[in-house]
Amino acid sequence: EVGPTMVGDEHSDPSLMSFLGATKRNVLGNNFCEYYVNDAPRIVLNKLESCGYRVVSMTGVGQTLVWCLHKE
Repeated sequence: EVGPTMVGDEHSDPSLMSFLGATKRNVLGNNFCEYYVNDAPRIVLNKLESCGYRVVSMTGVGQTLVWCLHKE
C-alpha cells in the first residue's frame, strides 16, 4: 500500500500526531475531523513501533486496510 494513511481522529493525542507528521482535516460531508499523513502504512507502523506500539491485528474492509495497535 501507498499513502496517504489515516492515523487518528479528532480525539487523538496531539503530540503523537505531531510526531507522525499528521495533518488534521475535515472532509466535506463529514461532521468529524481526521488526521492523515502522506506516508505509506509501513513507514507509519515503523514510527509507531519506535514509540512502543505493536500490531495486534490487521484486517481489510472493502479497499481499506485497518491495523489495531497496542502500546507496551
